[in-house]
Amino acid sequence: VVAEVVGRAQSLLSAERVALNFLQRMSGIATLARRYVEAVRGTRAIILDTRKTVPGLRVLDKLAVRLGGAANHRFGLFDMVLIKDNHIAAAGSITAAVERVRAHNQARLPVEVEVTNLEQLAEALSLGVDRILLDNMDLETMRRAVAYVDGRVELEASGGITLENVAAVAATGVTHISVGALTHSVKALDISLELET
Repeated sequence: VVAEVVGRAQSLLSAERVALNFLQRMSGIATLARRYVEAVRGTRAIILDTRKTVPGLRVLDKLAVRLGGAANHRFGLFDMVLIKDNHIAAAGSITAAVERVRAHNQARLPVEVEVTNLEQLAEALSLGVDRILLDNMDLETMRRAVAYVDGRVELEASGGITLENVAAVAATGVTHISVGALTHSVKALDISLELET
């Protein structure tokens, strides 16, 4: 039994489906988040969600992630700047993209840069950003990235993270691991309402 509710039968039955939909989805997210957190226990890696949420449900999706023991990455474009591959392509380089952000970052938001190789990692590190996202790197490249950075900046692994490989990713020494699957393709738990009169 997850919960007991009391009320008029008509009211309970009217609200049943919507309430169960929320409860099933949020319980699925929290349960999956807990499984990821347990999988990396004993490492320093923090499991993060992403902005890949259902439209209109971001606050609830992210609350469920926290209740499962994982952490929230960004809620929107207002709490951290994440410079991704398209931004870098538009600016011409990582350096140019970071310089543009800094010129307009009046709120002094933390800046994270996505990199796909060690050359880009070196460039991002030289710019003094707050975090570097290692996008779709293999485990050996991640280990080399962690050794190269040597604690000078937070490193976040992202891309292709599953329950089957998250422990190995955490063992590379990254500080954060973002998992889009926590919210974008979670399996709802099977929960039902049993009416008693």
